[in-house]
Amino acid sequence: QVQLVESGGGLVQPGGSLRLSCAASGMTFSINSIGWYRQAPGKEREFVCRIFYDGRTVYADSVKGRFTISRDTVKKTAYLQVNSLKPEDTAVYYCKIIDGKGMEFWGKGTLVTVSS
Repeated sequence: QVQLVESGGGLVQPGGSLRLSCAASGMTFSINSIGWYRQAPGKEREFVCRIFYDGRTVYADSVKGRFTISRDTVKKTAYLQVNSLKPEDTAVYYCKIIDGKGMEFWGKGTLVTVSS
């Protein structure tokens, strides 16, 4: 059974940084891509960024230059370094893995709150 566990969220002041992690277990097939999404209170879930099997990355315009996605293929863990945080970055952050057969798996999320 595939499990994704996000961690690293918390309360941070504007301008601060966090490093989020997404650890995968129970994967049967290779990972095609790992993505981060977020859902702010009262809003729909939105795309943040993604890293593909070949290392290519894609970012939403709202986070370009501030967020960086990376991965450790041995540990089957993805990371999201979030810098220069703004109050509008407050959200539950989720990771999503798409495996080599096109199956999608979601974690339960980690809450990031940006507030002074």
